[in-house]
Amino acid sequence: MEKKYEVNEKTVALYAINDKTRVYEEDKVFLVNQPTNEIMEESCIYFGSSLEGRQKGTGKLIGSSYKAPIIVEESSNLIFFPTKSPRLKNCSWLRYNKIKSMYYHNGLLYIEFKNGFKIGLDSSYEVINNQILKSARLETILRERKIGEKIS
Repeated sequence: MEKKYEVNEKTVALYAINDKTRVYEEDKVFLVNQPTNEIMEESCIYFGSSLEGRQKGTGKLIGSSYKAPIIVEESSNLIFFPTKSPRLKNCSWLRYNKIKSMYYHNGLLYIEFKNGFKIGLDSSYEVINNQILKSARLETILRERKIGEKIS
């Protein structure tokens, strides 16, 4: 039986290619025979929830449930956001705090990660920037809650 991929601290992005996923980690890129949403679902379950449960949690925390960023795992700050509706087959997932910059080239929006890897998306700067802002808000609320727990 083929081993399933789980999101971990080295995961930077899951890039959808039909029913496969190009996985970008901090030090390597490889292809996995699983769709991105299956990887996200199984990774969420591994860490004690479901993708839908994580999305609902984000909705409660930041008041936005459409294309919600999710906390895959809290202690490692694994926060990913979808590039499109997660119901779509071509939805990729990006780890928000690993993004360095964005720029257009030949009609695609390129996301450059802190490790130098680049991904070209058929998306707009505004859409991805909005996803980054929602992810940052989610991270801030999570951090504030952790601090609040230590104080009380």
